[in-house]
Amino acid sequence: MKFNKVNTVAGWLICAIACSVYLLTMEATASLWDTGEFISSVYKLQVPHPPGAPLFVLLGRLFVVIFGGSNPALAVNIMSALSSGFTILFLFWTITHFAKKLVAPGGVEPTGNQIFAIMSAAAVGALAYTFSDSFWFSAVEGEVYALSSLFTALVFWAILKWEHHADEPGADKWIVFIFFMMGLSIGVHLLNLLTIPAIVMVYYFKRYEATPWGTFWAFIMGCLITGFVQVVVIQWSVKLAGWFDVRFVNNFGMPFFSGFIFFFVLLGVLLWYGLRIAKKNHWNFLRLGIWCVIFMLMGYSSYITTMIRSNANPAVDMYNVDNPNSLVGYLGRDQYGDFPLLYGQVFTASPVDYEQTGMKYSRGTDRYEEVGYDIKPVYSGEDKMLFPRVWDASNDQGHANFYRDWLGLADGERPSMGDNIKFFFGYQLNWMYWRYFMWNFAGKQNDIQGFGPGNARDGNWISGISFLDDLRLGNQDALPDSIKNNKANNKLFLLPFLLGVLGAIYQYFANRRDFIVAALLFFFTGLAIVLYLNQAGNQPRERDYAYVGSFYAFAIWIGLGVLQVREWLMRKTSESVSNMVAAAVCMIAVPVVMGVQEWDDHDRSKKTLARDLAKDYLESCPPNAILITFGDNDTYPLWYAQEVEGIRPDIRVINNSLLGIDWYINQLRYKINESDPIDVIWSADQIQGRKRDYIVYNPRPDVNQEKYYDLYDVMKNVVGSEDPAFKVALTGGESINYLPARRFILPVDEQLVRSNGTVNKDDSVISQVPVVIPENKNTLLKNDLAILNIIAANKWKRPICFTAPYTASELGFENFVRKDGLTYRLVPVSNNTGINTEWMVDKLINKFSFGSADKKGVYFDEQNRLHLNTIRAAYADGAGALADLNRKDEAKKLLDIADKGILEENNPYAMVSKNNQHNYFTFKFLEASYKAGHTAMADKVSKALHKDFEQQLSYYSQLPERKQEAMRSEIAGTQQLMQMLDMLEKNYKGGSSIQPSLEGGGLIGPTDSVLPTDSPR
Repeated sequence: MKFNKVNTVAGWLICAIACSVYLLTMEATASLWDTGEFISSVYKLQVPHPPGAPLFVLLGRLFVVIFGGSNPALAVNIMSALSSGFTILFLFWTITHFAKKLVAPGGVEPTGNQIFAIMSAAAVGALAYTFSDSFWFSAVEGEVYALSSLFTALVFWAILKWEHHADEPGADKWIVFIFFMMGLSIGVHLLNLLTIPAIVMVYYFKRYEATPWGTFWAFIMGCLITGFVQVVVIQWSVKLAGWFDVRFVNNFGMPFFSGFIFFFVLLGVLLWYGLRIAKKNHWNFLRLGIWCVIFMLMGYSSYITTMIRSNANPAVDMYNVDNPNSLVGYLGRDQYGDFPLLYGQVFTASPVDYEQTGMKYSRGTDRYEEVGYDIKPVYSGEDKMLFPRVWDASNDQGHANFYRDWLGLADGERPSMGDNIKFFFGYQLNWMYWRYFMWNFAGKQNDIQGFGPGNARDGNWISGISFLDDLRLGNQDALPDSIKNNKANNKLFLLPFLLGVLGAIYQYFANRRDFIVAALLFFFTGLAIVLYLNQAGNQPRERDYAYVGSFYAFAIWIGLGVLQVREWLMRKTSESVSNMVAAAVCMIAVPVVMGVQEWDDHDRSKKTLARDLAKDYLESCPPNAILITFGDNDTYPLWYAQEVEGIRPDIRVINNSLLGIDWYINQLRYKINESDPIDVIWSADQIQGRKRDYIVYNPRPDVNQEKYYDLYDVMKNVVGSEDPAFKVALTGGESINYLPARRFILPVDEQLVRSNGTVNKDDSVISQVPVVIPENKNTLLKNDLAILNIIAANKWKRPICFTAPYTASELGFENFVRKDGLTYRLVPVSNNTGINTEWMVDKLINKFSFGSADKKGVYFDEQNRLHLNTIRAAYADGAGALADLNRKDEAKKLLDIADKGILEENNPYAMVSKNNQHNYFTFKFLEASYKAGHTAMADKVSKALHKDFEQQLSYYSQLPERKQEAMRSEIAGTQQLMQMLDMLEKNYKGGSSIQPSLEGGGLIGPTDSVLPTDSPR
């Protein structure tokens, strides 16, 4: 049988295996993090967060039409599964291309034995990537990374296809095809562009006589083309179109989009003229380049749909991209800020000045309105350095503290270049890339997010080879059972890694040019991303998904490693025997081991937690509520539940982080689903751009600081005033509004709050709610002001709820929020016990779901367990409240519901976690069990906690002193909780009159709703 036919059939067979794996293990509905937002956007053709993914949205909608039925999320997950399966198809054909050149060089038709060797090499490499940790994770959820990987694999395969046909007439159509695919891929994710240097190198090696200097300049040209696409094609084209649109609308009185259309018509004419000139002068290279630009722009044009849909004001309309100028900021990810790469500030620097950059425009009624200049901080030269890696002074997510802890710096101590390089190699390269790489090809310790190599317990890579792992991390057999038996504890015994290294070495010596091509793909989709992202520490989630392109390239070498094994065997035995033995050994040692080890922690086929978590949040709220959320995982799943599954569309979900941006506040003025518009007091002009980004507390002598003032009046007529008397001048000459007092009141209409269900029948309603801004809060940001405005303008017409009580304490009304289930309701009552018992118990019994945690064998990773613990803690709170009312039988029933709904085998009562967060939640459940007199439950939970604490302390005690020092806070926290557990049991079992409570007890651990955020702001 001919090579091409075998290659085609074998490729499709491997593709079918990969597709089957992903279809069998894909998530049943939406997942956590961004998938809820993306599936919502797909279902109603809405606008996800910058820089958007219009092609993903359009293709996803097509899959929903074909496969959606009653579960649109499943259709989007199918798209990811099939995209990933087809990625494996192109990886297979990529490996056979390289392998054929090694086994049968010179373009000769391979023999039967050689064909078998090539196919077995490709099968091992492709299936190894099929079962790799990071790629498999993305393959089974409705995110952009699977489709992005498909485009990456497709264009890299396409350049190899061009190489095969390069000497035939019309072969350059493959080059044009590649750039068209790249243009399309921009509408999914930008990873695809990083293949350009490798593509240029393939072109150079085929078209030119290679020399060292020629290779170097081809590499530089590849980098320049990448930069040209990223900057000129993607950004400058839209910036120029936006500039034209402003001039046409403001200067010529033309309609919106007229300048945008004119620019691209003009660009089309120029490109057409360039083609004529190139053809006339036989400048074929220029002609090819122009066609590539044309087709890339055609693919890139999917972003027009973003502006079309944004003009329809959908429920999910991130950045309000309703005009070309908004599209500029959307594509440039303006709302995420900027960071230095080659030269810039260190994290201890403070700006010495601020400089104005470009003017920002906002779409008005019939013209573009100037909203002010972009402001860029200026730092002194002594606070800047080359290649700045420790740059982020923001401590919103603890970045500055992380730098100090990692580098051992004192407060205020400036990092040196040595510290900078240490952070680059130690954190950004080792921890945030090499660790992920080894997860995929050596093994993974557990699913607990690690924050540094000093922590030998969490999230490290392992090999499964005891003496190697023990040398690096300490005795792995001494780990507590809860993580030693974690399903994400995957031992690959370094086999994929070693086979890949063999393949890289083999290709290096056998075909140096192809090695350079594969190495460039490996570098630009891995280490180059590390350099570009310049990640600060304390990330809210693991970031391994960003580097799957690099792991793809390494899988090529895994496949070629089979040929090296075959070659060694051929020195001792026949070619046919060598083929069979090499294929069998490598197949079993690598993809089979990977699949067996990793299936259980990648199978999400029964899990529905994200959907059920969202449902539990929404069903906790009263009708027509306003629900203020804080992070990705208490926002995006709720969007999905409302937009796709139609769960509680009467509730208005408002994300606190996004409230710092004018376009998001303006969107509150629209009716969304069944939720009426929200009064935010100020007009769009009053919050436009940087207006009222923040205000400061400035006590006026003529304002009595002990008196309470009406919050609505102050926000509308003082903070919202343009009167210079209500503004304070800053050092730069700018004037901002200020807050003249800290004490405010919210008047209460008792008849209204009783009639609309804000309060219960037996509540003691007060006539006004005091709001006292804390003494340590001298600055209020735009999102703080927006929340105060919403509360003040609401005037109790709609219930206002929060997914966590943070804002209540930060803005001074913490005594007036009451837990309704998973949410906290603002209530004007004097007899607030903190728990809305009757309401909460009803919801816990009749409305709550557990995300399939009641089904045996369903795997929940750390982030999932965190949210399951939040649900379990709600049952503990409800049971505790019932027990306090001496309704102990009902309390026991509630605890039993939670116990059966969240099986201990799926989410243990006691488990190792950062700062013992997991066990802290369980303390609440244990105390509720004691209060309810549920002895059997209390004994079970107590026994689990004792075992885990004892195993933790035993594990810490056998660590070397240096590793113990790195874990000192964990050790101290465990010891403290162990003492608290003993005290809790003594007080309840010993009949003490003191009933200890964990509320406010100073324990190390989270509040009820710990929600790590990957903030959209």
